[in-house]
Amino acid sequence: MVTPQLSVKEKEKIVVPNQKESLLNMTGTPKLEIKEVGKVFKTKKGETTALEKTSFSIEEGEFVTILGPSGCGKSTVLRIVAGLEEATSGQVLLDGQEIHGPGPDRGMVFQSYTLFPWLSVKDNITFGLKLKGVSQKERDDIARHYLQLIGLEGFENHFPIQLSGGMKQRVAIARALANDPKILLMDEPFGALDAQTRNIMQEVLLKAWEESKKTILFITHDVDESIFLADSVYVMTARPGRLKKRIPIALERPRDFSVKTTAEFAEYKEGLLSLIRDETLKAIK
Repeated sequence: MVTPQLSVKEKEKIVVPNQKESLLNMTGTPKLEIKEVGKVFKTKKGETTALEKTSFSIEEGEFVTILGPSGCGKSTVLRIVAGLEEATSGQVLLDGQEIHGPGPDRGMVFQSYTLFPWLSVKDNITFGLKLKGVSQKERDDIARHYLQLIGLEGFENHFPIQLSGGMKQRVAIARALANDPKILLMDEPFGALDAQTRNIMQEVLLKAWEESKKTILFITHDVDESIFLADSVYVMTARPGRLKKRIPIALERPRDFSVKTTAEFAEYKEGLLSLIRDETLKAIK
């Protein structure tokens, strides 16, 4: 029996926006669950709803990107998962346990360069391990592994001031992975990089993800980046933000830059650009 091939647009129709029990949940307990999470900021002028009640889940080892216009609440979602912001409503569960504040089970990579300038590359990577009491030998072995993984062998004794922006973000990714978190949270980590460096960093990240199989939640404005990296793309509406649609990305893995030239990639891009354009127009009105 021949299985019919579905187009990207036909695949999208299978997924219902905002459904609480996503297709991923059918396989068992999700790695991460966002349950009716909302965020309202209170100011002297009144209340501003940044995030309407939102629900979704992520499976173990899944790479999920969140895409949406500026101010839609993408980073708010990530900061709530990280424990850096408190949700006004709802709950976040990691491996079935509710999150209350920051913790070592969640690694974070920001857009800004957050390395310690007084520490070498190796010491930045192993900073968290040292705090945990990991032995010097084990720290050295872990640093060596991640330096090789991110392509920075020979730079272990350099300091952040001696590194380019892309190299700094490689170190930040290595530091997050070295601490062996349950999930990696990434808030537009390549947003400050030039286009060519950004493309290279996307491939570096995919290589690290394929090796570690960590669960990743990644925030971006970039449609190409979102498609290239993700197993699933969640599109958010203009403020007040909510999930508009989940798009499963069925491109084969492992992926390299050549996938961006394929007809299937272009079809995903066309659909996502249309969704994002509609929300961006709402945001600027």
